[in-house]
Amino acid sequence: MIFVIDDDEIMSECIAREIGGEDVKKFSNAIEAMQEIIKGNIPDLIFLDILLDGPDGFTFLNELVSYSDTSRIPVVVVSSLDFGNKKLIDYGIVGILNKDTMNPEDIKKYVREYAK
Repeated sequence: MIFVIDDDEIMSECIAREIGGEDVKKFSNAIEAMQEIIKGNIPDLIFLDILLDGPDGFTFLNELVSYSDTSRIPVVVVSSLDFGNKKLIDYGIVGILNKDTMNPEDIKKYVREYAK
């Protein structure tokens, strides 16, 4: 199962379409995604926007890494922000895709590498 967490419906749909298959769940905010995880639906991979309505992506990441059963979920940040030299590995981030320059193959690469 792969989660796409993005409040931009068009971006969320584009990412989900590139992932393909029926095992993709889209969420428009971090609270909905965390509620799904609390129900026991632990994803193999998460594509996460940082600038979300409500709790932002970093708040979600902090929550995710605070539990042993979710701290190892690989996360791909999808954002137009420049993260510079920020240390993101502690959050389980395996990659960063820039919304302005990413292409479909970038998404598929992470799915092949991390999704079961």
